[in-house]
Amino acid sequence: MTTRTLNRILIANRGEIALRVVRTVRDLGGTSILPYTPEDLLSPAAELADEAYALPEGSSYTDAEAVLAMAVEHGADAVHPGYGFLSEHDEFAQAVTDAGIAWVGPSPSAMKALGDKMSARATAERAGVAPVPGITDSVTAPETVIAFAAEHGYPVALKRTDGGGGRGITVLHSDDEARTTPAFESAAAGGGTLILEKFVTAARHIETQCARDSHGAFAVVSTRDCTLQRRNQKLLEEAPAPYLPAGLDERLVESSRRLLETVDYVGVATCEFLLTPDGDLWFLEVNPRLQVEHCVSEEVTGIDLVEVQLRIAAGGHLGAVPEPRGHSIELRITCEDPARGLAPSTGAITRLRWPAGPGVRIESGVVEGDVVTPMFDPMLAKIVITGDTRDQAIRRARRALSETIVEGVTVCTALHEHVLTRPELTGPDEHGLLGVTTRWIETSVLDRLADPGASADGAAAPEAPAEATSSPRTRSTYVVEINGQRVSVTVPDGILGGRGPRLGASYSGGAGERRMQQPLRGRGASRGARGTETAGSEDPSVIAAPMQAIVTRICVEPGQHVAEGDLLVVLESMKMENYVHAPADAVVAEIPVGAGRTVSAGEVLVRMRPGDTTAASNATADASATTSQEA
Repeated sequence: MTTRTLNRILIANRGEIALRVVRTVRDLGGTSILPYTPEDLLSPAAELADEAYALPEGSSYTDAEAVLAMAVEHGADAVHPGYGFLSEHDEFAQAVTDAGIAWVGPSPSAMKALGDKMSARATAERAGVAPVPGITDSVTAPETVIAFAAEHGYPVALKRTDGGGGRGITVLHSDDEARTTPAFESAAAGGGTLILEKFVTAARHIETQCARDSHGAFAVVSTRDCTLQRRNQKLLEEAPAPYLPAGLDERLVESSRRLLETVDYVGVATCEFLLTPDGDLWFLEVNPRLQVEHCVSEEVTGIDLVEVQLRIAAGGHLGAVPEPRGHSIELRITCEDPARGLAPSTGAITRLRWPAGPGVRIESGVVEGDVVTPMFDPMLAKIVITGDTRDQAIRRARRALSETIVEGVTVCTALHEHVLTRPELTGPDEHGLLGVTTRWIETSVLDRLADPGASADGAAAPEAPAEATSSPRTRSTYVVEINGQRVSVTVPDGILGGRGPRLGASYSGGAGERRMQQPLRGRGASRGARGTETAGSEDPSVIAAPMQAIVTRICVEPGQHVAEGDLLVVLESMKMENYVHAPADAVVAEIPVGAGRTVSAGEVLVRMRPGDTTAASNATADASATTSQEA
């Protein structure tokens, strides 16, 4: 691979990861190019990017054609996908490469070999790395599950091969659950494929941050422990992984090397494993991209992993990788309420203050005044804390949490404050190992934080902000869009028809700049403005949304007869998939929503009428979240 110069980098992402890449590109003297959607016009990432351009109306960050067209139009030398969205889309990577633009990631063939759970299991088997016991071939019938469980025991997990981040995975505990699960129906409706694995109920989640260049050089930058999860999506990560059994580091490095060499992987990757109390090490997956938790590996080695990605993508050498020193902990600050079982929280951020001081790093893509919706990941920020020792890092983490203020939405800081005092996490057990598992948050923590009086249906709607008052400053800076490009304009106050900004707008930002946003409305007001219909609490004829969410699949049609327990609608809220079932035998009368639509808590999803035998009753469906084995 010949070395090439990469100066203009298009970042196909948003939020904190887009901002993270923008900063490294600027450090390297390059030019960052950022696509954005209307809700991100005023985002910190768009503000800091050298050039920011609006995606076509109706497009999103997953619109591969629109993103590539922008990269070509604006002369990008490379596309950095961040994580999520298009980062694991091998066809998009191929299209970028075919356009003569460098793809900041592995080759499309390597991505394809690792791109879903079925091919990843097959790759691990070729590499001589043991995956979690399971069936690599497609599973289409309950009988296969029952036969596997007869040999390996319950629980087992049905996993959609295109799932990830805790989605598309159903845990089964009995033959009856295998026969009645909607997972087969849901996968068929969505064109998905299922594999089957033993569901490991007691294990730590250990991973390696790897890098491999086109010249064959390979390194594990650091190990990480990502055991603390909710619904198997990560909440706290640390590097290096503490209290590992003797000799495990060498096994992790060798297994990771074989996995990447088997597919001739070039780039930065994470290899994920489960470590059981008996010392079994089972492969989970390879993430062919940067991970959310990459920051802790950077902090203990002094390496900028985004710079490494760009250097490798340009054909350069990996170079020397320092041995880890000290200890680093990352706290994901998510919009989830520990008092309600980590139910999602949405609304406007009315006050925001992040911690500072020695050993504290903040990675965030939001500012005060931003509105949290169910359309994107619930993470507001990552607080990364580093110390000379793990004990010092934990003490600093407690101090950082005490300085953190987030108002307007509920965040998970109470959970972090609690777990950082628990001896199971802060020190080794009687065997010198870490005494927590991937189920620990759900089995031993959330019940202690639960508020019996809290509603599980969603957070209260935020109040609209007070009207802004005019500023005594003589000039103000406004962010506007001209011919699809984001630009900042500084004008004298009053030139736009009055002194200072218009009343009713909300503002945030530092001195010398005013960032203009639309007035915020409470949840009820926004529903009324859209003309949507909500269900009364006593209405026996409708299926209502149990939370604010995005409708991902409609599984029935008007006029269709359904039986109690049939799958009606699949919702997604903040990366959590929820199944809405028929509460009784009935006939579907009307479906007032469509796939891709964002609905509010209480909004009507399906209207029912009595069937031939049993009338629909008690029609507010329970949405039970799927669970997963990895994040």
